[in-house]
Amino acid sequence: MKPSKTCIFPFIVALSLFTFFGQKSLFAQSSDQSEGDHFSITTLNIPDEIVMEAGGLAFDDEGNLAVVTRRGEVWIVNNPQSENPTFSRFGQSLHEPLGIAYREGAYYIAQRGELVRLEDSNGDGYADLYQTIYRWPLTGNYHEYSYGPKFLPNGDMLVTLNLSWIGYGASLTDWRGWMLRITQEGEMTPFATGLRSPLGFGLNAEGDIFYTENEGDWIGSGWMTHLEEGDFAGHPEGLRWTEMDGSPLDLRFEDIDDSEGLTLFEQSQSIPEIKNPATWFPHTIMGISTSDILLIENDDQVGPFAGQLLVGDQGHSKIMRVYHEKVNGEYQGAVFDFREGFQSGIVKLEWGPDNQVYVGMTSRGWGSTGRDQYGIQRMSWNGEIPFEMQKINAESNGFTLTFTKPVDHQSAMDINNYSVTDFTYRYDAAYGSPVINRQNKTITRLSVSDDRMSVRLYVDGLREGYINEVRAGDVFNEAGQSLLHPVGYYTLNNLPEGERSAVAEGTGVERAGDEPGLSTKKITERPAGWDTEPDVRIQLATEPGLQYDQNLITVQAGSRIAFTFENDDDMAHNVVITLPESADSVGEAAMNLGLDADALEFVPRMDEVLFHTSMLQPGQSETIYFEIPDTPGDYDFVCTFPGHHISMRGVLRVY
Repeated sequence: MKPSKTCIFPFIVALSLFTFFGQKSLFAQSSDQSEGDHFSITTLNIPDEIVMEAGGLAFDDEGNLAVVTRRGEVWIVNNPQSENPTFSRFGQSLHEPLGIAYREGAYYIAQRGELVRLEDSNGDGYADLYQTIYRWPLTGNYHEYSYGPKFLPNGDMLVTLNLSWIGYGASLTDWRGWMLRITQEGEMTPFATGLRSPLGFGLNAEGDIFYTENEGDWIGSGWMTHLEEGDFAGHPEGLRWTEMDGSPLDLRFEDIDDSEGLTLFEQSQSIPEIKNPATWFPHTIMGISTSDILLIENDDQVGPFAGQLLVGDQGHSKIMRVYHEKVNGEYQGAVFDFREGFQSGIVKLEWGPDNQVYVGMTSRGWGSTGRDQYGIQRMSWNGEIPFEMQKINAESNGFTLTFTKPVDHQSAMDINNYSVTDFTYRYDAAYGSPVINRQNKTITRLSVSDDRMSVRLYVDGLREGYINEVRAGDVFNEAGQSLLHPVGYYTLNNLPEGERSAVAEGTGVERAGDEPGLSTKKITERPAGWDTEPDVRIQLATEPGLQYDQNLITVQAGSRIAFTFENDDDMAHNVVITLPESADSVGEAAMNLGLDADALEFVPRMDEVLFHTSMLQPGQSETIYFEIPDTPGDYDFVCTFPGHHISMRGVLRVY
């Protein structure tokens, strides 16, 4: 069919615009991709009467899914890939189990105080044999979670024991803060320590053991660490048991000292037992509470990422992707975003026989960006490869970025389309850490491979022991697509051998972000112009489960307010007062502050924010002073720590 002139003319205009403005401009307007274009999420239809607070998932030999819940039940889901699966209760009366594994007709479960084996010996569909394999002591502290098991190839099992919480992480009973190795006959060997809240652990393609950690005292941010027998991962409380028989290391609690202000990497230079994280998960950027690990076994499962790891995050209800390489015999690598938008807090990940990722979730008491309290969902790949950074590899003087599709040469050769910023965290007894020692690095030159599948960045002044934010923001592929996720965070423990940068190590442009005290919307002293006491004094505290202790506060328009917030929770919170119906937009903006979040106290600089407190650590309180607007209405108050705004909010009603 011959095209008409009316069809040809717009094409000529578009071609002219393409030539005039350049390839990048046209691509940026027309070729965005989304996570949902490649990875769909399907929700399992769970009967209303079942409270499926999934703490563990396991498939049996016939493709049935076993789910253990935090309420102590075990459910068998038949045909979990169908629209209407069926559910039958297999077991019950367990003590908050967080993990389940299947082997040779039986289920193995770590509950609070023991590793137990469940079996249906008479074939009626219900467990009639509950066998204790190994038991550990409890004090009754609410934070004494126990996780697992995960089977090793020889049939031994790994379990991990959470620290207690008494205002700080504490090992109050034997082996709390440890990974234990347990045979099916009940013989236990302490394996490694330094753990705080080790919900996720598993094996990579080489059979090496990794675990994921959550931010807390001594833990500046979440991380993933390769554990070998006798390793110390960083939290000193578990070292209280190294004098006991069976301990694989001799390091003592008193050997760890935070008075010199060192990072974990710097401490490791003099304490060889310290195992540095293979990958850091920058807090509030790459989640806030890392959870389960799942090996990508082949390229048919989620695309060209075989051998990499999927990692869940409970607080941000999302899945991340981790690539590791070995440099000088030590694992290190990069973490990328992968898929967000799950319905609740992700606890467990498991491959189904249908090559879908089954996701077990719960939020009760913990909170998450997913608005549901629990659920099970499936994530499936539609077979179309997303345009992504497939991996980042360290070079002696830079990084090589490898892509899943050939890049457009023009955009890939523009050095302004890349940036590298490195930073790290403190190692001390404080809860978490701000970003410290941040530097913008200089990219001196780059080259694009002949097949356009990779870009080599030459970077001045790379520092060992630092996390590197690597951006490729305006790089496109040949079809004009921008990167689905243009940022990766590479943990650089070792520089490979080879030519070093000509610039001395440690040079670069220092950046500290905005100074927290510069906010004009946080007044912590009574204003000089107030010639009388405040008209109203408001007291606000917290409740368990990411809640304030009040969700409605009523005040008169124009009142002078002294607003005191006491954080009596076990995690950081603030109070941000916003314009009516603005809590969601302010909370979402706080989640995107990136490396500036700590310096800005997780409060975005936007007109919708009226007043705010500092980000308060557990046990802290603060009073701010402000004058209520003259316009009546329902103003919002909300915690903007990333992810908390979903549930931690209330209304300041002005009349």
